Amino acid sequence: MRVHTGERPFTCDQCDKTFLGSSDLKKHLRVHTKEKPHSCSVCGKSFSQLCSLQEHEKIHTGVREYMCFECEKTFTTWSNLKKHQRIHTGEKPYKCSHCDKRFSRSSDLKTHERIHTGEKPYKCSQCVKRFTQSVNLKTHERIHSREKLRTCDQCGKSFTIKSHLKIHMKIHACRNHISTV
Repeated sequence: MRVHTGERPFTCDQCDKTFLGSSDLKKHLRVHTKEKPHSCSVCGKSFSQLCSLQEHEKIHTGVREYMCFECEKTFTTWSNLKKHQRIHTGEKPYKCSHCDKRFSRSSDLKTHERIHTGEKPYKCSQCVKRFTQSVNLKTHERIHSREKLRTCDQCGKSFTIKSHLKIHMKIHACRNHISTV
């Protein structure tokens, strides 16, 4: 009946959200307590909701039951399919509060807004540099570790950054083209 009447008698004392049932409130409270009672038996990652664990487990089983009819790409969750379909529809529901830019994913909006706020939450553990995106931090930290992940299959030279390898590969392409002419 509460679904039809709109009555939501259970209120969170932390954030004032309301719920239809006490079990919904109990699940919600895990947001505040950081309790994650459901663990993946494969990798150990923990979740506050059982449904989140069940969606996660599809990563390990390879089950991808949702398919995009535009490009036939498959997804483990309905929500990931819906997010993907914005590529085809052009829908960009997330608008920057500082400028007119719009984004199809909330995470892209959050990253973009750091341009305006100056926030750089990712700090290098070896030096004072900070970054707006974790991927930039990871790339930077290879400088300290001297880790070279990309190797040229023609000459064996290694690079820390993929784009540097691509630039290098153009040298081989030019030489190969010249030698065949």
